[in-house]
Amino acid sequence: MNSSAVEYSGLFQAILVSLLLTIGTGYLGILIARRVKLMDYPGAAPYKQHKVAMPYAGGIALMLSLSILVLVTGLWQDPDIRKMLISALIIFAFGIWDDYKRLGALPKFIGQLAAAILMVVSGLSIQILESHTFFFGGSGIVYVILDRFLTIFWIVGITNAFNLVDSMDGLAVGLSGWAFTFFALATIESGQHLLSIMSAILVGICLAIFLYNSNPAKMFLGDSGAQTLGFLLAVMAIYYNPLGSYQSSSYLVPILLTGVPIFDTTMVTISRFRRGIPFYKGNRDHTYHRLVALGLDPSRAVFLMHLAALILDCMAFMAVSFTPVWANSVLVLAILVGIGLIIFFEKSIK
Repeated sequence: MNSSAVEYSGLFQAILVSLLLTIGTGYLGILIARRVKLMDYPGAAPYKQHKVAMPYAGGIALMLSLSILVLVTGLWQDPDIRKMLISALIIFAFGIWDDYKRLGALPKFIGQLAAAILMVVSGLSIQILESHTFFFGGSGIVYVILDRFLTIFWIVGITNAFNLVDSMDGLAVGLSGWAFTFFALATIESGQHLLSIMSAILVGICLAIFLYNSNPAKMFLGDSGAQTLGFLLAVMAIYYNPLGSYQSSSYLVPILLTGVPIFDTTMVTISRFRRGIPFYKGNRDHTYHRLVALGLDPSRAVFLMHLAALILDCMAFMAVSFTPVWANSVLVLAILVGIGLIIFFEKSIK
């Protein structure tokens, strides 16, 4: 058996084990959430429409399975994985706190900022402004500082984007599952074996949580689950380092992989600004809600958003092999389509 076949076999094992484990931790998470009253009750907010109390168990299942598997597989010994998991626990802790006490925007932002800063202090950073293929390609301290700020902005932004897009059963966890699947395959090609295994573990976890969270849901992701998934994706996107590609082509991979949550957050922010509503206030103005308002049934609306994510994921990894001109043309095309959709959705508001 060649080495490539062994690597793919390891991925399938990781997916299977994490899937089976998370089916168990999902059930356990539901029991824990019910016992400690970690529940989303009907009518808790004007935009909520569920009719029975739902346990916020998705985050519990995610962190239980991920922590167990990182320890058992020895991934904990890798410093990058260890730093990522510790920082993710900060996001999870603040998320659980929010699910239980309904925190305001500031405490949640502080938790996200703390986790992002911890990652930057530990050595993680986007290197776009320092790159010779971007802008001035400088090596001075100003470029280094700006790249660090850009890293924090990216991590906090994507963490929030996945929290905001979690507007319907199965939506956020499905989008995360697609992205982790592509990471699992792409990081094999880039020679990042540990990142491949980590991605495969998260694919299995997302599949199992989707079983519980898809319509009709048996549990909700909550802030603890949605924010943690967004944080992990944001960090892993920075770690991803494709071999033999132009940096001015590969930088768009994380942007397209998280394109649907980015689009949803951008549209909601613009829409609420136009109407004088704080962007962090929950409301029924997300992409999913607008698709349903246009006549799609809930399941088909979720499927359409998953399909859009799949298309963007394919475009992302195809563009890695393109020259910078063609790769950036793909990104520009995606942005233009996004702008057109925002205009369309805004005009459809009655």
